[in-house]
Amino acid sequence: MTKLPPKIHATTQKFTEIKDVIGNIVTFTSGNACLIIEVTATNFSLLSKEEQDAKIFSYSSLLNSLSYPIQIFIRSKRIDISSYLRLLDQEAIKTQNQMLGGRIRLYRDFIQELVRVNTILDKKFYIIISYSHFESGPKTAQAALEKNAKTTLDLKAKSLLSQLQRLNLYAKILEKEELTKLFYEIYNGDLVETNQTEDNVKTLIVKAESNV
Repeated sequence: MTKLPPKIHATTQKFTEIKDVIGNIVTFTSGNACLIIEVTATNFSLLSKEEQDAKIFSYSSLLNSLSYPIQIFIRSKRIDISSYLRLLDQEAIKTQNQMLGGRIRLYRDFIQELVRVNTILDKKFYIIISYSHFESGPKTAQAALEKNAKTTLDLKAKSLLSQLQRLNLYAKILEKEELTKLFYEIYNGDLVETNQTEDNVKTLIVKAESNV
């Protein structure tokens, strides 16, 4: 009788070596940890030559001032705008102003054609600050290790956030819910719906309608 190979019961958590997410700290089975900062993008090509040079100089100064290693992660996701198109359809139907309804439909058709011809991407920029368990010593207890990791990473993040502010870049430390969502999206798909734009679109449409 042929013996079947043993079943593999591997989880994504085991594959990524992520042990837990405690507040804004990601801990790993190796005893290491990290903290992730999300940084907003800036359209470099729209800046003047002087502004570009200033950005480059400031970025160079930031890197040279670091006394610890960082990782820079750039993530591009294809945007699913189906919910956005549905919203425009609904607003075009609901409006009592025929001229505004026609303009919304024309805009809706333009967006649909734009997405059909071009791939629309949402770019996110992250800076990962790492912590090694060797920074606490080889015999540090687990509870003390996690406390030391948080203290060390928070200090590093505070310094980095201050320097990013000098670059006029908005940055924030990702918290548990945001970290969980980020890791889930990385390992489960690359599409993002534009649901976050719905409130802004509704506000703009209402304002436009009141002015027509």
